[in-house]
Amino acid sequence: MSIFIAELVGTMILILLGNGVVANVVLTGTKANGSGWMVITTGWGLAVAMAVYMVNPISGAHLNPAVTIGLAVIGKLPISLVPIYLLAQLSGAFLGATMVWLTYLPHWAGTTDGPTKRAAFCTDPAIRHTGCNLVAEAVGTFVLMLGVLAILSPENLVANSGFDKGFAPFLVGVLVWSIGLSLGGLTGYAINPARDLGPRLAHALLPIPGKTNSDWAYAWIPIVGPIIGGIGGALFYQVVWPLMGH
Repeated sequence: MSIFIAELVGTMILILLGNGVVANVVLTGTKANGSGWMVITTGWGLAVAMAVYMVNPISGAHLNPAVTIGLAVIGKLPISLVPIYLLAQLSGAFLGATMVWLTYLPHWAGTTDGPTKRAAFCTDPAIRHTGCNLVAEAVGTFVLMLGVLAILSPENLVANSGFDKGFAPFLVGVLVWSIGLSLGGLTGYAINPARDLGPRLAHALLPIPGKTNSDWAYAWIPIVGPIIGGIGGALFYQVVWPLMGH
């Protein structure tokens, strides 16, 4: 049960801070309104780092079904634990999005554009193209999964120094920041099925004034794309890194 609670709380904090920075930038009347992509990507990178720091010693801080599934595929996580991780992540993402809604409650009515309100919950593409959007999500998550495994490999950590626990979560946050800056502008870089689906459900269910539909026709892409990328990144690491002597 500790794994379930840790993943729920960690994902909740991830979405609260991550979607929180999006709401701060896009909603009318906030002090950060219009501050742009650099603020959003930085906020998301820091959100990941803070959430990982909080729960990493308990659950490993997957906070992402694509990471959980990728680790299970290459044998680094028992299959029996996958449903526990996934349910906790989706639940935490829904709760985090609900907390963002409560925090910015006065600003929903003041923001007149429905898609802008939805952007504070879930992702949508800059150019709607099913194949390209799917590839963008898969590639971003491929880099995330590969980066998590490669950057945090034992060869990069200082033996008996505590580096893996003290600095590793920050490096994961920097990785997500890099992905957002370089690859995120195409789809909003969900790179995490729970990060998109949980808040999208919240958007559909919460009483948000003047909201548009929750764009369920697009919703499968930030689920399927990251899972493909997560599995691909994990398999790539498992096959290629031993060839390089690691």
